[in-house]
Amino acid sequence: MQHSAAPDLADLAHTHARPAHWLATATATAAVVALAGFLQPGPASAGAAPAAAPRPAPAPDAAGAEYPLECGGARHTVAKRVSGDLDGDGNPETVAVVHCEAGSGTPPSAVYVLTRGKGGGTPARVVATLVAPGQHRNVTELSVRDGAVRATLLGYSSPDVPSCCPDEKEQVSWRWQGGAFVRGDQTDALGV
Repeated sequence: MQHSAAPDLADLAHTHARPAHWLATATATAAVVALAGFLQPGPASAGAAPAAAPRPAPAPDAAGAEYPLECGGARHTVAKRVSGDLDGDGNPETVAVVHCEAGSGTPPSAVYVLTRGKGGGTPARVVATLVAPGQHRNVTELSVRDGAVRATLLGYSSPDVPSCCPDEKEQVSWRWQGGAFVRGDQTDALGV
């Protein structure tokens, strides 16, 4: 029988597993796993969207909604509409400026907040009135920004002011708070 020239493995000090060796191995393995977690590829640019990000529902359609607006037999007109998430649920609401059709003059505007109908194919429904037609205001600007509805309202300082020529202007806003739309601080009425 011939013996190998290699030393016996039992005689080598580094071949004996000691607790320090296992601790070093476990630490190195944990570091590699943690590093691999940071080096994940970014999201794919093609293919299906991730299931964790639900798409918001489309904004309610202002054209088909029923408005609490009495036009004396005339039709109503949706003059302006904007959309945005007003209540923080991830789905947009629509804000519509509506007035009765008039052959001449400037009919007062109403501002309504719409949400989606309760079933598929049902029209949008009015959930809040921000400006009622009885307030005799006209809306010249309307926007949704940072979850707030912002509008410029034109009005009249007295019943003697002709309806063609509003003499007051105010910037107003509404924000959803505590289950209702709360009108924010308004600037003093400015002469137009």
